[in-house]
Amino acid sequence: MDVCWSCLIVLGIAVYVLTQLLRLIFGDADLTLLWAEKIGSTPESKLRGKVVWITGASSGIGEELAYQLSAIGARLVLSARRENELERVKRSCLERSSLKDEDILVIPLDLMDRASHKEKTETALKHFGDGFFKSLRTELTDYPNITISTICPGPVISSIVHNAFTEQLEKPVSTSGDQTHKMSTERCVHLILVGLANHVKEMWIAQQPFLLFCYMWQYTPTLAWYFTNILGKKRVQNFKAGLDADSAYFSKPKIKTT
Repeated sequence: MDVCWSCLIVLGIAVYVLTQLLRLIFGDADLTLLWAEKIGSTPESKLRGKVVWITGASSGIGEELAYQLSAIGARLVLSARRENELERVKRSCLERSSLKDEDILVIPLDLMDRASHKEKTETALKHFGDGFFKSLRTELTDYPNITISTICPGPVISSIVHNAFTEQLEKPVSTSGDQTHKMSTERCVHLILVGLANHVKEMWIAQQPFLLFCYMWQYTPTLAWYFTNILGKKRVQNFKAGLDADSAYFSKPKIKTT
């Protein structure tokens, strides 16, 4: 009887390890985040009615965050340098949700201009009220339920590559290249919201083989540095050529002909 129980325990452990290994191979996020997506709290149940300030909201992951957060009823502060693009994102948010105009505040912001941060913050407080910040101060007095989440996304399909720096600072990227190997922005943002709803402190979000690099950096940093140095040279070459930094990992860039 003891032998049978031992076999069952060993078999159970083996099945668990194999399941986690398969999830790692075919997953697009770390195991903690994937587990939260399956059985954890939903973003709708945790983030509805919250005030969320998104910087970089005019494109890429920031823009998609605005759309998904507005769809679940979160109130928003949208910031980036391009006010016209922020207004476009705000209009799209209102069209996709039941939010009212006053539920979304546009505050143009250059994060490098630190002198303006206090004024911008006061603008947001005046619009939405400082009730949240007062409750935050109370929570901080006795080990609060505040989670600081570090989000580590890999390459995502985004038009933001057109604003990347090239060898000439004023010269935009000429082509985004083939982005089919990248994760969709929608999926990336969904996983971010799941992580926030479940207080995940660190999120690794990427498709393979990029996700593998996250694990390499965590557990085999020497090996990770070796491959990073190789790929880093390719990224610099792509930037100088005016290409998406990750475009040529999987296919050769097309040479323009006249």
